[in-house]
Amino acid sequence: MRNPLILIVDDEPKSRQGLKRRLDAWNEQLADIHTAGTAFEALEFMQEHEVDLLITDIRMPEMTGLELIEKTKKLNQEPVFIVISAYSEFEYAQRALKMGVVNYLLKPVKKEAFIEAVSSALAAREKKDRYAMVEKAMEDPALEQIESLPEPLQEAAQFIEEHLGEKFSLKDVAAHVHLNPSYFSVLFKEQMGITFSEFLTRKRLQQAKRILLTSDLPVGEIAERTGYQTAKYFIQIFKEYEGKTPSKYRKEARED
Repeated sequence: MRNPLILIVDDEPKSRQGLKRRLDAWNEQLADIHTAGTAFEALEFMQEHEVDLLITDIRMPEMTGLELIEKTKKLNQEPVFIVISAYSEFEYAQRALKMGVVNYLLKPVKKEAFIEAVSSALAAREKKDRYAMVEKAMEDPALEQIESLPEPLQEAAQFIEEHLGEKFSLKDVAAHVHLNPSYFSVLFKEQMGITFSEFLTRKRLQQAKRILLTSDLPVGEIAERTGYQTAKYFIQIFKEYEGKTPSKYRKEARED
């Protein structure tokens, strides 16, 4: 996993370098710390680098810090933002909050408050990245068309979702939605494009990936929670679909 990248933007050299020295002295997260003297310099830097935390002064010539934040979002970058201002103006603070700024600090910035703000912002960025990683792992087009299905199949999908950790068959689900098993099987594949068995496997693996990425539970317990009778069979199925074991999947995801 790469070190977080912090960019400090301030048109006042003394202020800019002072903030950088504070972070260099602290730097518990081994962050890469860079500075820019203008918003345009910052935007040019972000064309080439992915910034995790942008710390910007509000009042700068040619472009304000809030305008810089707006342009940053258009670069397809999603850093977290800290705004620093010499002015205690409610309007600025209100606008900053609406733009997703995680902290608004007034100059002169106290060392403890600054370090605490940076630490919290990096934690927020890490949480945001982890959430995005889990969301990406959950993507499966074959599982995302439930709302357009006939009502019996919507009920079937809900039943499956609520009982993933239990043992049940196609007959059990068909009985739950009051359909003949053979008809239910044909209808399911016709509407979903995959068989009931394939759908169930994908749902269980989707849930398994969520648990792998958000917990340290052992593989055997994850297998049990997602409806597999043995860890060996779970690992076999997981590897068949993902090309790697659950443990390797978790390890590589966290390293990335």
